[in-house]
Amino acid sequence: MSRSSSHVLLSALADESAFDLTAVEQFTAMAAVGLEYYSLRFIDVGKGIKNVMDLTKSEIQKVRHLEDKYGLNVASIASPIGKVKLIDKRDGTKNQYVPFKKYLQKDVAKACDRAHAFETKLIRGFSFYPPKGESPEVYLEQAVDQIGQIAEACHRSDLTFGLEVEANLVGQNGDLLAEIHRRVNHPALVLVFDAANLLVQGFSTQQIFNQWKAMKPGLGWVHIKDYRKVTSSMRGKHVDEDMLAYFVPADCGAGGHEKILQDLKGMLPGLTRRLKRRGIPGVFLDLEPHVRGGGQFGGTSGPDGMGIAVRSLCGLLDKTSVKYHLRDFSDLLAARGM
Repeated sequence: MSRSSSHVLLSALADESAFDLTAVEQFTAMAAVGLEYYSLRFIDVGKGIKNVMDLTKSEIQKVRHLEDKYGLNVASIASPIGKVKLIDKRDGTKNQYVPFKKYLQKDVAKACDRAHAFETKLIRGFSFYPPKGESPEVYLEQAVDQIGQIAEACHRSDLTFGLEVEANLVGQNGDLLAEIHRRVNHPALVLVFDAANLLVQGFSTQQIFNQWKAMKPGLGWVHIKDYRKVTSSMRGKHVDEDMLAYFVPADCGAGGHEKILQDLKGMLPGLTRRLKRRGIPGVFLDLEPHVRGGGQFGGTSGPDGMGIAVRSLCGLLDKTSVKYHLRDFSDLLAARGM
């Protein structure tokens, strides 16, 4: 169904909705809460839980078949691209280092292949880890160079790379991520805002809105998760992501989503047109609630938690008069050919 430029598109990281991460469990939950899009990260299609990057051709075919059955499309490949060290230096973390030329030829190429296999134009990624405890600004130039090469690789494959703001990375806040976007200056690079990923670093609600404004010129889509307020003493410190325990739905936290969505409303028509020129169907709000817990490489909400998170977001969208669509009876009739 065609949506106007004043609509957002709702999606979710489907693995968050499933306790066992089976494809059937994920897709049942997505369809039941009314979503038409999902982002693909971890999934089990019969041979154990795998990251999307590790799926075989036969497993991809099984997932595609189930997508058709459940009426789903992939919003983005939620890849781990960029969650590796910039330099080969021991720093007390378990983060891996991969020589960049090899990384570009193997991992980035595989992410592009997965995007084509699942017929999406978007790959979610990250801005690389500097050594723990060192200033991210020191490594900005190297991160810009590598991200620029990733953006170009995506561009050659007619894809767009979305850089998510997250703790401990070079682009750990909106100002740094905006600077990366400005320096890379590539049409295939956009930014992915996430309020909770800033909250856990000690940003206040007002500071998060300022970070949102910094990212707006490069915005591609938005991850929706929220967190209870943490103290400002966390600012500038390494965040132990596996110890984070206070994720909440978007209407319960300190992320200021109502104000952010109200601001997004004004830029929707222009941003939607810009994305559609790259073959992207619109502006995604991608739910990643973590309401049962989250860590460095994922989280879980369960089917009930995902339902709560979707209703929370829809309540805020209704309050801010931002248009969206959930499946209704007319969609069911269309699926039945009526």
